[in-house]
Amino acid sequence: MEFRGSSNSSHSSTELSACSSSFPPWSFSASEFDQPFTEQQLQAIEAIEAAYQSTSAKKRRPNSTPDGNEVSCVSPDTGRRLPRSIFSHQSPRFSPLSPCRVNSKMRFPALNYGGRIIYSRTVSEVDRASRELAKKINSTRKAMDQITIGFDIEWRPSFKRGVPPGKAAVMQLCLENSECHVMHIIHSGIPQSLQALLEDDTLSKAGVGIASDASKVFKEYNVSVKPLNEISDLANQKLAGVPKKWGLRALTETLISKELQKPDRIRLGNWEVAVLSKDQLQYAATDAFASWYLHEILKGFPHVEKVADSEPIA
Repeated sequence: MEFRGSSNSSHSSTELSACSSSFPPWSFSASEFDQPFTEQQLQAIEAIEAAYQSTSAKKRRPNSTPDGNEVSCVSPDTGRRLPRSIFSHQSPRFSPLSPCRVNSKMRFPALNYGGRIIYSRTVSEVDRASRELAKKINSTRKAMDQITIGFDIEWRPSFKRGVPPGKAAVMQLCLENSECHVMHIIHSGIPQSLQALLEDDTLSKAGVGIASDASKVFKEYNVSVKPLNEISDLANQKLAGVPKKWGLRALTETLISKELQKPDRIRLGNWEVAVLSKDQLQYAATDAFASWYLHEILKGFPHVEKVADSEPIA
């Protein structure tokens, strides 16, 4: 079965709007912004606010800018909150001279895999998909020294104490940005053709927490997934700063400014159903694609010197 994933949203940046303290009937020079508001000025501002509220027909959420970002503007002298009428005359760009603060949580566009999703659930379907993937890998080898595929698995979680989680139910393999395989191995098992791919020493499998996934596959299907490429370790080799344990979502935001969405209704859903839903397929393919794509990005980064942890304070 083949599906077309959702179109991957184009890269966009969120521009934060900030309030400006320039409004009629006053105008300020740059040097005056360094001075706190006087009580007389604050009273005049409140009078403007009262007039503004009585004449404005457009309702806005309190303490928000027209684009929805929360703002907090407080007089540095008295701590009094400045009225939102000032914001209606704001400049679209932030002025470092403004005494206002903008509190806005940056929202990234969602990362959605937009290529073909090849879904297989029976033994014959998984076998055929594995053979086709092997042909494509062999063809790619001619142009590349090392081949890496994005790897991930899904299983049904357990919500009862003493009841173990389900077996690995879904396996995702992604070789490129135009095609991703989602194999429903809880129904098909792992045929010989797929096992050969997973145990191919010349084919690197990349993922976050991949050692744990590989261990689960070995215990439940007696198949050794190797060699393994932990993306979190690669990120620590390529990104400056104190090494840490990266998650796939955090890396997606850091490297490509996209949000890897993981809704609980899908992530914690039943991956052992007879046929995966469209949402499940999209979720599974996007995870494997993210693993492959982020690995390719990090691979091109130069290595950085490790930053030593901070000295303990005596």
